[in-house]
Amino acid sequence: MAKIKENSPELMEKIVSLCKRRGFIFPGSEIYGGLANSFDYGPLGVELKNNIKNIWWKRFVHQRDDMVGIDAALIMNPKVWQASGHLENFSDPLVECKKCHHRFRKDLLEKNKCPDCNGELTEAKQFNLMLKTFLGPAEEEANKVYFRPETAQAMFVDFKNVLDTTRKKVPFGIAQIGKAFRNEITPGNFIFRTREFEQMEIEYFIKEEDWKETFEIWRKEMWSWMTDELGLDKKNIHELDVPDGERAHYSKKTIDFEYDYPFGKKELYGLAYRTDFDLKNHYKEPPYEDIENGEKLYPHVIEPTWGVDRSVLAVLCESYIEEQERVVLKLKPSLAPYKVAVFPLLKNKPELVEKATEVYHQLKKNFNIAFDDRGNIGKRYYSQDEIGTPFCITIDFETLENNDVTVRDRDTMKQERIKIKDLQSYLINKIN
Repeated sequence: MAKIKENSPELMEKIVSLCKRRGFIFPGSEIYGGLANSFDYGPLGVELKNNIKNIWWKRFVHQRDDMVGIDAALIMNPKVWQASGHLENFSDPLVECKKCHHRFRKDLLEKNKCPDCNGELTEAKQFNLMLKTFLGPAEEEANKVYFRPETAQAMFVDFKNVLDTTRKKVPFGIAQIGKAFRNEITPGNFIFRTREFEQMEIEYFIKEEDWKETFEIWRKEMWSWMTDELGLDKKNIHELDVPDGERAHYSKKTIDFEYDYPFGKKELYGLAYRTDFDLKNHYKEPPYEDIENGEKLYPHVIEPTWGVDRSVLAVLCESYIEEQERVVLKLKPSLAPYKVAVFPLLKNKPELVEKATEVYHQLKKNFNIAFDDRGNIGKRYYSQDEIGTPFCITIDFETLENNDVTVRDRDTMKQERIKIKDLQSYLINKIN
């Protein structure tokens, strides 16, 4: 099988196909014709997604003394969005084709013509991205609320409560993983841009004079996350210093980390200096008192933001490899949905199946693992390669005599014999 050219539509099509075929990501509501840009994570996809979130939480919350977490409501009092500036400023320029009536974001068009039919476009109007709904039985203006367009605002609104209950001192951060919603004009490219998405986000509170130093610290942290934890190649990652006029209304400095997806270089993560904009808008009085000098102040904020869905997509794009007759997802072992697969060499030999089942249950206490006895052993290996399982264990007749097994490495395809009693420690060392 030929190696697919990187950054090509063909590669993207193959990744989307693999995701559906092997249970990573399905089209949402498919049996009813689907819903535009809605996707469901299947049995393997949810494992990959949760692995990313769990590693992120462990690294940035559990392993740090200057971080706490929250999990806030998706729907907040509309006054939050008025104070934050989202009701006034959170919008995109919308144009409509006068001929086919398709609508587009003006800032994403290369020319002032409809990309579908080359028709003439209307003047741009600002389209607010907030996704609204109603609370209560009546769809009245007084009952109108919004699904949050970002996870950040709850961390600002809850700032004083977090401060009072944890007694944290600046500098410290609040972290959150959760869903956000944006009524995007042009969603697309699989899970890259959807109206419902998930964020991993930190609001890191500092004194104003420390913002440049702290910004640089978090820039390096984000690079480390992308390369060390996700396994992304540095050459596929680029920094974009967002210029004046293109940053969000609250930002004084923003860096976008862009990734070379098959459909082009697009934003993966963002790092912003939000100043004290948010806390000043939510609190009439300074919510923080410096215990050293008694000064009351509005802390400034550095905000690193990681998209969960874009992380999943980048990892899939990075790890998808075609080698001769096999397709391989060369995921980092820590990210792989299944860490290990256990096979009896032959399905019709009860003694092999029994021993394989014993090893399977022994390992399942510490790992998410698969059991497969279908078809020949070669096809089973290739099936696990395609979903990124880093190690396959085969129980054969030699196992019954020597109490050892064959362990096959996904990336090298090399095999070695390991005693069953040593399997736990062997796999823990390899996976970690």
